[in-house]
Amino acid sequence: MTEQVSFHDHKPTALSLYDAVVSGLSQADKSIPPKFFYDKRGSELFERICEQPEYYLPGVERRMLARLAEEIATLTGRGRILIEPGAGSAGKVRLLLDALRPAAFVPMDISFDYLKSSAMDLARDYPWLEIHVACVDFTHSLPVPEEIPEGPRLLFFPGSSLGNFDREEAGDFLRMVHDTLGDEGMLLIGVDTKKSESLLNAAYNDAAGLTAEFNLNLLHRLRQELNAELDTDIFEHRAFYNVEAGRIEMHLVSRYRQTLCLNGRSFEFKAGERLHTENSYKYAPREFIDLASGSGFNEVRHWVDDEGLFAIYLLTTGELS
Repeated sequence: MTEQVSFHDHKPTALSLYDAVVSGLSQADKSIPPKFFYDKRGSELFERICEQPEYYLPGVERRMLARLAEEIATLTGRGRILIEPGAGSAGKVRLLLDALRPAAFVPMDISFDYLKSSAMDLARDYPWLEIHVACVDFTHSLPVPEEIPEGPRLLFFPGSSLGNFDREEAGDFLRMVHDTLGDEGMLLIGVDTKKSESLLNAAYNDAAGLTAEFNLNLLHRLRQELNAELDTDIFEHRAFYNVEAGRIEMHLVSRYRQTLCLNGRSFEFKAGERLHTENSYKYAPREFIDLASGSGFNEVRHWVDDEGLFAIYLLTTGELS
């Protein structure tokens, strides 16, 4: 198994968390990027969120991928280099591996320990699969290990993770993916659709409180990794759908006036002040196809579930025949 799996640590550092916190808390509208949710505990919490009944997205996407796996493989061809930024537990890619039979799999994520564990589980279950694990901050770069075989590439980006970028950032990310894929590359991407406000609000405010715990875990990271002085108990989770912007917003709200101290710096929070931690943009199919086209992709095919809850798109960097 040691020959089957290789590890490549590009060292996204704790200092980047410090820089993001100082920069984000220095703004009039305080914010921290959502990529910092995903330490080991955050990644585990997110996997549990995906099992909650209110969070429709992973269940719908998994059913679609299982049903479409053979059709997708027919359209992409087998034996590609399969790349997955934000792979986490690598649960969804399992639905495709037997159909796609990739020449190699490159899971990428910012939480290296969690990714290593997932890759070793995958290697045990798929002894034929060559795996190159890459610890990267995929929001800034997609370094593909030099050791991977030559061949056409397929990048898999499920879970509507694109929604964490604003519209301009999403276009930038898609252009980076386009450059990473090269000639005749393909992108298989899951994107959440616009739908009723009540359904979206329920999805990000689950009854078990796991999304709240996931959001608040960011503050625990600040205490544990940066020695920040703050009272996590007086922050509360708030998530809502912003209809005009077409996005879910997540915030941590300070219930009382307080001061957060970090490495000699002080950041004041007024009572009711929000720390913006995530956006999750939703796209109508035409909106996303236009965005992808503007980033150099051509649409091969897209699928929407029967209830219109979720869409999967297959795109190519090449010309359509």
